[in-house]
Amino acid sequence: MKNKNYRLDRTQFKMQSFEEADMQYAYWSKKSITERLRAANYLISVAFDFDADNPPKMDRDIFSMRKHTG
Repeated sequence: MKNKNYRLDRTQFKMQSFEEADMQYAYWSKKSITERLRAANYLISVAFDFDADNPPKMDRDIFSMRKHTG
């Protein structure tokens, strides 16, 4: 997904008024959940500098899962 569907223009960030924020909310609330998740995944990949199609693997030495015995 690397820059296929979305492009982050870093020069366009600015403070928003409450009205502008409401407009953004209205825009994204009309999008499907799939479109919202794709956009969120892209923004996360840009923020953490990894390829959205090939995210880093979780280090299993640090994180592990145990079955709860009750």
